[in-house]
Amino acid sequence: MDPAAASGTPGSRRDPAIDLVRALCVLAVVVLHGIQVGVTVTGTAPVLEYTTVYAPWYPPLTWILQVMPIFFVIGGFAGALALRRLLARGGTSTDFVVGRVHRLLLPAIVTVLAVGMVLAWLGILGVPAELLGLAGVRYGQPLWFLGVFLACQALLPALLRAHDRAAVRTLVMLVIAAVTVDALRGLTSIDALGYTNIAFVWLALQQLGFFLVDGPLDALSPAVRRSAGAAAVAVLIGGVVAGIWTPDLIAHLNPPTIALLLVGAAQTAALSLLRPALAELSAHPWIEAFTRFVTARTMTIYLWNLPVLLAMAGVSAVLALRDGMPLPEPSGLMWWTTRPWWLVLSIVLTFALAAVLGSIERRRPARPTRLSRRALQAVLLGLIGVLILLLAGTTVLTAGAAVGLFLAALSRIRARVPREDSASPPRVRTVGR
Repeated sequence: MDPAAASGTPGSRRDPAIDLVRALCVLAVVVLHGIQVGVTVTGTAPVLEYTTVYAPWYPPLTWILQVMPIFFVIGGFAGALALRRLLARGGTSTDFVVGRVHRLLLPAIVTVLAVGMVLAWLGILGVPAELLGLAGVRYGQPLWFLGVFLACQALLPALLRAHDRAAVRTLVMLVIAAVTVDALRGLTSIDALGYTNIAFVWLALQQLGFFLVDGPLDALSPAVRRSAGAAAVAVLIGGVVAGIWTPDLIAHLNPPTIALLLVGAAQTAALSLLRPALAELSAHPWIEAFTRFVTARTMTIYLWNLPVLLAMAGVSAVLALRDGMPLPEPSGLMWWTTRPWWLVLSIVLTFALAAVLGSIERRRPARPTRLSRRALQAVLLGLIGVLILLLAGTTVLTAGAAVGLFLAALSRIRARVPREDSASPPRVRTVGR
């Protein structure tokens, strides 16, 4: 193995350990969604519900499946490597942002458009509007990740420059801001204040990825890294026992709390310690194939997982109503018996769709603009589209509006073709007359 690739230095093209962990994070999210989504039938009507609400077994499980903190750390790691390679080739920070906008929004257009069309079709078939509205809300909720990750990656060039100038100070300032927001939220009981941490928490975790790529974490002794990780877990457990935080770590996503920073710190310490072993494990042919598949289709898998699960829930309800058989109650014996098959089927169907549609995610923008203001406009248009789906739910109308905004964003990152280049023959300058 190439030493640069194994260490993840700025000159390397890929880090196999980092890619493997990212792929496992995506799989964990798919499993988590599969556990959460369920449907029961009461009387003659299907009920779409979260199967994990009030389930006593769920909070401990979230300590394993809460992978978003390390995902943003890895996003910072991969983004820093990609940006530095781009700059070394003569590219610009705008080129980086344009690439991220295109990679994130293009597959979103396909998914949101498909969901909007299916909702319209189901409405024509007479599916109750209340059920369609609930399905639209369920679909839209995980899209927070698309908006937040897009914003964080758009800010990455500026924050990487800040890291290069004052690494520790920049990270500490973001952490202090996040702690301050949580403290104010606790003192005032105004939960809306917590949403300010959508910026501070996720940007701090992305910033932590810069330390991972530059090597100072790996320079620490294993004992120090183990102690740091253990200390983060101890503080987290202490906060839960004291009643400061809920033991359900997924609940800390809405709004983000500093508990996620502790989770991210512990996960980063573990990744730093296990990185050599993970790099060796990633060389196994089957694991390498899995990692390569997921890495090339990360956003496609994420975006299509919920539509697949909602479709499975709908089919289950239709079959149950047709055959007159009740669906298993969440957390019951029959539910646990059938849940592994449910999860396997959801993974197979999601990955199958990703195999078909994943090439969309890998397309490069045609004639990308190099104007930073147009790239900024594209980011803002994309964020507005996501906000519409989050705040208003996914309906035929909101899906159409979001797709329109995403298309407008992609049009902003395309360079304008001079008229003479696209329609007129090149002018010939006559010399000597």
